[in-house]
Amino acid sequence: MAKAELPVTPEEPRPRIAIYPGSFDLLTNGHLDLINRCRRLFDRVIVAIGVNPMKQPFFTIEERIAILKDATADMPNVEVAQFDELTVHFAYRRGAMVIIRGLRAMSDFEFELQLALANLKLNRHIETLFMAADPKTIYLSSGLLRDIWRHGGDVAPFVPPPVVKALKKKKKPAPGTTYDEMRRPV
Repeated sequence: MAKAELPVTPEEPRPRIAIYPGSFDLLTNGHLDLINRCRRLFDRVIVAIGVNPMKQPFFTIEERIAILKDATADMPNVEVAQFDELTVHFAYRRGAMVIIRGLRAMSDFEFELQLALANLKLNRHIETLFMAADPKTIYLSSGLLRDIWRHGGDVAPFVPPPVVKALKKKKKPAPGTTYDEMRRPV
């Protein structure tokens, strides 16, 4: 049996790039914790804000980009980007090897597993990495925090300062106002 020859010049190692996709429509301390943990594992982390035409966001895409850039300003290997395509296609275009998905509860896992398997079928070279939420932030969700804010509660302990700053620019809803009514143009 002949021995396989090594290439004359070894390939340069590929940078380890991860995509962390989401709507981030209230960036939470849980999101920020996951970003921080990912940036220690990968050379570059691209926090990718997805555009979902089926959802009406609380913050505009421009506001979410600004909030994330502000919140990650001291993280040199973190990039914030917007995308409007399949996550696995975006990951491929950006040279990522991994898609990061955060898990807070077992109920998250079933949906996330479906996405991971579909992405694997679409591109076998991009893996999905599930990361458990930190126990200190496991209960946080953007929807919960929007409801707390809408009802006059203080969300500052649960979100990074750029979110608090952005919320101060939003008009507080009148008591009894629904979330959909808050987003209607005046």
